[in-house]
Amino acid sequence: MTDTNTKPLDGVRILDFTQVMLGPCATQMLADFGADVIKIERPGAGDLSRNFFGETSETAMNNAVFSSLNRNKRSIEVDTKSAAGKQLIYDMVKVSDVVVDNFRAGVMDRLGFGYEDLSKINPRIICASGTGFGEKGPYAHKGGQDVLAQAMSGVMEKTSDPSIPQSIYPTTLCDYTAGMHLVQGVLAALLMREKTGVGQKVGVSLYDSMIAMQMQEAAQWSKHREVLNWAAMPLTGVFDTTDGSLVLVGAFKANPLQDICNALGIEDISPQYPDLASQRRNKPFLQDLFRKHFATNTTAHWLARLEKQDLLCAPVRSLGEALDDPQTGINDMLVDIEHPLLGTVTFVASPVHLGAAPLEVRYTPPKLGEHTDEVLRELGLAPASKDKVAI
Repeated sequence: MTDTNTKPLDGVRILDFTQVMLGPCATQMLADFGADVIKIERPGAGDLSRNFFGETSETAMNNAVFSSLNRNKRSIEVDTKSAAGKQLIYDMVKVSDVVVDNFRAGVMDRLGFGYEDLSKINPRIICASGTGFGEKGPYAHKGGQDVLAQAMSGVMEKTSDPSIPQSIYPTTLCDYTAGMHLVQGVLAALLMREKTGVGQKVGVSLYDSMIAMQMQEAAQWSKHREVLNWAAMPLTGVFDTTDGSLVLVGAFKANPLQDICNALGIEDISPQYPDLASQRRNKPFLQDLFRKHFATNTTAHWLARLEKQDLLCAPVRSLGEALDDPQTGINDMLVDIEHPLLGTVTFVASPVHLGAAPLEVRYTPPKLGEHTDEVLRELGLAPASKDKVAI
């Protein structure tokens, strides 16, 4: 597909060593912004997400999970452990701007692709790494993964109610957050290079991103040794109705308890619980009261009454319902891609909407090694034979 629009990152070439989620979601956003992202993949295997379902057929290796993270990229197969493969990477670094990985700390250095080595080849190169816990310290070489970061950062420990068991957050909160931080780091490094003429090392981690996400909670703990748990506020909760569930956030108003009572059609009990401290002490009673009344009618009925009081509320929906919501389409959050193996697939688009550079799918999610010959010819690096670079 031909891109006729000017993109923010036109002319920026990125060598993408990333796999699974953290790195690929970052490089996909950079690709959506116009960067030429060249995905460096292991011969015959590629990104670990290609084998997400344990199958090795060509269709399985281009499954929906992999494809959701790899549009607008080109794939080449390179054996980075071979001498010829290493030399190919070095030659590509000479004509590239950014190298991105999300391996464990030290892996790129051991491969010979760390910043110290690559900056000698190209002083303008930017090396961006996403790790589990950082590149120094006691956990530097510990395997990093989304669930581990949830657990070790304090995110998993908090629940909305002490009676609810601690559990794994069911979507990749840490991977996506760290991936977006990696995008920020790359963009900042590109801007700084315009001023200094030289590249630099960029680092983010799952752990750091989760600590950063709790900046308010951390400040409250540091100053008062008090746990700040937004989900456990006394007038906030998820409540069952006769046909589903709704969420209510009783906050940001002068007297939200009074407004909730009005919505529920019950006596105003706010004089008995006039402040947050008294509401916290009596949270079980208040929550039980809300639960009893919400259970008597439909979600739509209660949402209408809550919104009449200008209370923050929403239905609890499935992902399918959210994807089918007209607002999702109006926000251009879905994109249909004609994939040569999967057929027409609807993917989540970019949440960053640039008026002068809307999302365009220049490349469908690539088959393993699909662009090897094309990329090498473009860069003047086409080998005499595939054996020369062990691809």
